[in-house]
Amino acid sequence: MAPTRVALVGAAGQTGSSIVEGLLEAGDQFSIVALTRPSSITKPANGNLKDRGVEIRSFDLSGPEEPLVEALRDIDVLICAIAATDQEAQIPLATAAKKAQVKRFVPCAFITVAPPGRMMLRDWKEDIYNHIKRIHLPYTIIDVGWWYQISYPRLPSGKIDYVAMNVPTLIGDGNVPSALTDLRDIGRYVAKIVVDERTLNKYFLAYDELLTPNQVVEELERLSGDTIPREYLSEQTLREKIETASKLYETDLSQAFLKASAEYMLSWGINGDNTPDNAKYLGYLTCKELYPDFQSISYTSYLQEVLDGEAKPVYEDNEEIRSLTISLRESMDGKA
Repeated sequence: MAPTRVALVGAAGQTGSSIVEGLLEAGDQFSIVALTRPSSITKPANGNLKDRGVEIRSFDLSGPEEPLVEALRDIDVLICAIAATDQEAQIPLATAAKKAQVKRFVPCAFITVAPPGRMMLRDWKEDIYNHIKRIHLPYTIIDVGWWYQISYPRLPSGKIDYVAMNVPTLIGDGNVPSALTDLRDIGRYVAKIVVDERTLNKYFLAYDELLTPNQVVEELERLSGDTIPREYLSEQTLREKIETASKLYETDLSQAFLKASAEYMLSWGINGDNTPDNAKYLGYLTCKELYPDFQSISYTSYLQEVLDGEAKPVYEDNEEIRSLTISLRESMDGKA
């Protein structure tokens, strides 16, 4: 049986890298093509992918349509994992995929579960989903909950500062459960989902564990032996941050980031949107239903990696994201 030909936009990013790893782990089941800007062809990240058997193909989303169509002619599954601010680039991508007769398009979802109208970022994505449906392109929408890698606080000792993003963790009273996923598991889920006929033209939640913020902090305390100060972020504070950032974000990218981050926290930490039960209500399939034997990475084992100094930082090479995260922390602490 011929391998499924999968093309990926954004292969070098955080989610994209996980997807590449998951597809490669599946062995001969997939033939992988990384679609990249002409100016990025010679970047080391693409060289590394090529060395691992991934085909690197020039692909200019801002260029004419016909070359896009031709680049996708032999593709079975097209996956997009681009930056949050580049969502509109998927419009020409989806249109070209339709003309190239791509069998399934996986747009850049990969966020927490939420209904339309809850988060700015979710609504940007919804515009793309609606375009896909208007042109009748086969699709699968995959959401993944909140990453393990950004779900926990720093320790007072500073022991895990090498990896902790230090984003606010305790939202509201800290008792609202939220679906959590190890970033590394995303690609392993994707490798199953994109060849499963049951997931075609469906929304899907791939997650590992369901935990409250209080449970996250308690587990980190248990494993580390440290006592972590409880700093709860109220609903009122989040709503004030959203209102302030909403007035400024159109001219200030950092405000767009702060608005989106506060909306995320309000959605999963206060409203309780990011749960399997809510996903099912919204019409999602879930990994626990379709893949009950999937061996996911446990939250406890991930935290132990962090404490042992073996975890890999996210956005390690992205100074913009890391500086925006500092701004977020300061904003939520009332320092900005």
